[in-house]
Amino acid sequence: MIFPKRLKPGQTIGVIAPASPPNLTNLHKAIPFFNSLGLHVKVAPHVSSTYGYLAGSDEERLHDLHLMFSDRTIDAVFCAGGGFGTSRIVDQIDYKLIQKHPKIFWGYSDITYLHTAIRQKTGLITFHGPMLSSDIGKDDFDAFSTLMFNQLFHPTELTYSESINPLHTLSEGEGSGELVGGNLSLLVNTIGSPYEIDSKGKLLLIEDIGEEPYRIDSFLSQLKLSGKLSEAAGIVVGDFKDAEPKKREESLSLEKVFDHYFSDLDVPVISGFKIGHCLPHYAVPLGAKAELSTITKTLTIQPGVAW
Repeated sequence: MIFPKRLKPGQTIGVIAPASPPNLTNLHKAIPFFNSLGLHVKVAPHVSSTYGYLAGSDEERLHDLHLMFSDRTIDAVFCAGGGFGTSRIVDQIDYKLIQKHPKIFWGYSDITYLHTAIRQKTGLITFHGPMLSSDIGKDDFDAFSTLMFNQLFHPTELTYSESINPLHTLSEGEGSGELVGGNLSLLVNTIGSPYEIDSKGKLLLIEDIGEEPYRIDSFLSQLKLSGKLSEAAGIVVGDFKDAEPKKREESLSLEKVFDHYFSDLDVPVISGFKIGHCLPHYAVPLGAKAELSTITKTLTIQPGVAW
């Protein structure tokens, strides 16, 4: 794996919008947050562009991504928000450019497709964490989520335990491997493509938003039938926000869906992690070595940056 260099006060981060148009008011409200960390902020040229439900044309969004990785004055690349659209540009990305100029890359949700593609094509560790428009620029962005940015300045081993919030064991055991994954629907979207998620011997993180149990059932069925669940060394079940069924009397509960797919696995599965579309938002390095244990009910993740 390639570890990006840690951030230092006085350095500059670049902001891109590779998916849907971000809320520009929230984006600009988030800039002082990075200034308070001692960082300068440079917004890419096409972040305010729109092309229907996209933040600019494919060419414009691709241009900004390449620009921020090639610009030697930029030390990290943060995504403004998610939505839709990263899968449209993934086959046009210059992965050799990213491998030549490895930097911290940060985002989640639709950015999952980029996390998976970049890691599997370059070996670069990337970060699943809250974004400017979606999270940081909102009034309810919390202090705990703020602390998660410390891992970018100092290589930090992360340990998630029940001291943070209650966790639930769905399948017992201990497992270790690289932490991979992200948004469940985006992971399913990679299957059959050159960027198909590789879960073999890895800890697979899943989370999602706005999907009813029958939809999550369908996604997990696809992961099961494609071997992604059985090949994993463990499953980390993050936050599933707004997953309540519209017709409760006709629906299985989300808990029953999880039990169906996870209870018979021969690897550890723990749910309840505040990773995803939630607050607090526990940011994690994808591609870093990690351990999941139902004995201690912990997820331990090695540092994602280098000195």
